[in-house]
Amino acid sequence: MKGSYKIIITLALLVALLPFVLFASVQMWLPALARLWLPAGIHLVLTAEPKITLRQLTLPGLQLKVEGCTLVDVSQLQLSHPQYWRLSASTLTVDPQCAASLPVQPDSASSQTLTQIQQLLPKGDLWIEHVKVVPWQQYGGQVHLSVSSERQLLSWQGDKLKLHARLAGQSLTISDMAVVVPGQDKPVTLQGAVSLNLVPTGLPEQGKLYAHIVVPDLSAPVLAEFNWQGNQGEIRASVPDKQQLLVLPWKVTPQQIRIEEGRWQWSEGNREAKGQVNLTIDNWSGGPEQAVVSGRLNALTQGDAGKGNLVMTLGPGKLSLVDSALPARLTGEIKQDNMIFYVGLPVILSGPLQSSVLHFLPGALLRSHGRLVDSLDIDDVRLPLAGVKLTRHGVAGRLQAILKAHENQLGAFVIHLDGVAENFLPDNGRWRWRYWGKGVFNPMQAHWDVQGEGEWHDSLITLNTLSTGFDQLRYGSMLVSKPRLTLRESMSWQRNPQRPDFTGKLALETGRTSFSNGSYLDPASFTFQLTGRNPDAFNLRGELVAGKLGPVTVYSRWDGTRLRGKAWWPVQGLSHFQSLIPPDIKLHLTHGELAAQVAFSAAAVQGFEAGGHGVIRKGAAQLPDNEISNVNFTLPFRFSQGVWHLGTRGPVRLRIGKVSSQVTATNLNADLQGWVPWSDSHPLQLSNVSMEILDGKIEMRQLRLPQHDAALLRLDNLSSSELLTAVHAKQLAVSGRISGGLPLWLNNPQWIVKDGWLTNPGPLTFRLDKDMADAIVRDNVTAGSAINWLRYMEINHSWSNINVDNLGVLRLSTQVQGTSYSEGKSAKVNLNYHHEENIFTLWRSLRFADNLESWLEQNAQLTEQRCTGSRQCKEKQ
Repeated sequence: MKGSYKIIITLALLVALLPFVLFASVQMWLPALARLWLPAGIHLVLTAEPKITLRQLTLPGLQLKVEGCTLVDVSQLQLSHPQYWRLSASTLTVDPQCAASLPVQPDSASSQTLTQIQQLLPKGDLWIEHVKVVPWQQYGGQVHLSVSSERQLLSWQGDKLKLHARLAGQSLTISDMAVVVPGQDKPVTLQGAVSLNLVPTGLPEQGKLYAHIVVPDLSAPVLAEFNWQGNQGEIRASVPDKQQLLVLPWKVTPQQIRIEEGRWQWSEGNREAKGQVNLTIDNWSGGPEQAVVSGRLNALTQGDAGKGNLVMTLGPGKLSLVDSALPARLTGEIKQDNMIFYVGLPVILSGPLQSSVLHFLPGALLRSHGRLVDSLDIDDVRLPLAGVKLTRHGVAGRLQAILKAHENQLGAFVIHLDGVAENFLPDNGRWRWRYWGKGVFNPMQAHWDVQGEGEWHDSLITLNTLSTGFDQLRYGSMLVSKPRLTLRESMSWQRNPQRPDFTGKLALETGRTSFSNGSYLDPASFTFQLTGRNPDAFNLRGELVAGKLGPVTVYSRWDGTRLRGKAWWPVQGLSHFQSLIPPDIKLHLTHGELAAQVAFSAAAVQGFEAGGHGVIRKGAAQLPDNEISNVNFTLPFRFSQGVWHLGTRGPVRLRIGKVSSQVTATNLNADLQGWVPWSDSHPLQLSNVSMEILDGKIEMRQLRLPQHDAALLRLDNLSSSELLTAVHAKQLAVSGRISGGLPLWLNNPQWIVKDGWLTNPGPLTFRLDKDMADAIVRDNVTAGSAINWLRYMEINHSWSNINVDNLGVLRLSTQVQGTSYSEGKSAKVNLNYHHEENIFTLWRSLRFADNLESWLEQNAQLTEQRCTGSRQCKEKQ
């Protein structure tokens, strides 16, 4: 009896301890038990020790593996039953690529209907904090599944994917779905209803779904409709009330999915393209690894250059999660506007679908030619792509390009680009390149060349070398020898928005700049440093030197739309500018200083604007026949919209202390203020013009342009004797003062001076050289008596009327009243004198005395004849 109790007690203890023994060894027996229900090839692995309480079972780590590849990875899986079943997990990661190596399962007809399966579902909730599907981790999110035998609700909440769906019986309703596709900011939205098969195999019986897609080039969203009934259906995409974009009719059989005679079209402005789509997927029911893809798509284009046709052929090949092998070829031509593009791209897509590689095969080439803009003709553009690979990491391989073009007025050029890319995408990977080219620049009769090297490594763009320039620049009378722009220090642009940086140092150098008049500028160099955030935001600091000229310091700032800056010309001797003076002028700069400062601004809409001032102090220069000294000049100015505003803060001032020549002038003053070109609303005014000359003064108070009134040039008390001394008149002598006024016209259709006048404010004395007078008397006895009047004459009053037309013809009419003294006798003289001569020729000759002598010789006899018979002439005789 006692033995029986011992056995019963022992069995009771074993039964009581059995749960604890089973739980302690769950990591051993649960994976083995799971094999009975899991498909062949899938193994359950527990990565951490389970935890169990009276209310909850916790599996900290659970994985489903396929030959070492983790198909499913779950963390913190918890099962509880407070009122209904609740299953939750912290993370769930699924890698569909692992399923590719599973053995093919034989088809087995399900004996359970969808309704029967739903009735077996207990009431409960599934919560997963974050679900990730490799390689589409960006579409991960929080998942909530609420199930019961009557209905099932699914909610997916992520940054780029949101979904709310409801299944009740065979009716599946998608109330809200939004997904952000790559390259788009706004999501694609989808809604609709689907009727599932009673037996959950194959495609749903029927359905209708609607999607709204935002396309950047369209003002309204694209509406896509998915309709099907049984084993066939149609996909349509259109812009409401505008145009049909896509129609794809499809059919499905257990062996094949086929799209036949699908149509698409696209129009934008005057650009149109359309074509057909045919696509076949054979053996699709065997899974992605067994499916064979083939198809054809074409695009018909219409441009100013005519019609074009582009054809893409696919396959036959496969798209696989493990190893894709899909050949394709894109061939044909596109005619857009005046450009023609030729395409010949044989390619093959290989590798796992999520990390596939697109290989460009031998013969892959893009070409183009035509007219890009009205004056630029592209003769040939070639982009060889054979050997290039394109992956999700970027482009790899040799990248080349050749451009041949010509501009009708500027000339022709050729540019080459050659480099190597290493998994390159903008701001990722590396692309190293070199470039070279040459061309002609017809407007300046020049040939140019360019060459350099650089690279783009991740977010850093570096230009290591640059050299570009012309053999010469010839424009009008100017010839610039060998201008060239080079890098002094490598130029780099760090595009990382967290630490943007842009730096570089360049130099623009030229040989001698020559002018046809013989002047020249010594070889020049402009060296400048660039510093900033990017090419749209940088500062420039540089110095310009040309022989002894400079350095001119330049500071500027570019903000992407406007260039602003300042330049300073230091105080420098005027003699440094001697080479800019044409030798024919024979002007020698001897003394003086120059300084200048300017601020400038340039923008596409505004154009170029500048303002500043220049100063010359104590300038002096020599000419063969005269000397200029003590020159002071101040030039405040502003330039905007092609208009110069001179004298912005006070007038332009010119002060010259002395001009020593045949006639010495001192204290020359002139002020200038206004606009060039001028108008009635914006005139140019020359004022306060004066100079002391011939022991008198010449003044002009105001000259306004455009001119409506004459500008009066006043002559005040000029010494006639100094005038004759200046022109070296030896045969006659005049003493006394002359005053007058000359009304000047600059834009009169007939006159330069109209109704000018000269007079003597005091007595004038006129004396002929005795030898000259005696010679005239000997040669012409008849004129002797008349010439005697002019041997010595005191002029009491004279009045001269002066007119000068715009051809330079001077018409001088003079009336003289005075007393003549000859041989101890005196006589009253009234003399009328008329003279015509081209003053342009007269000024060039500067032979005033000789002209007067010639007139006296020619007109003495005529004067005698005019006086014959008159009482006044008898008195003079």
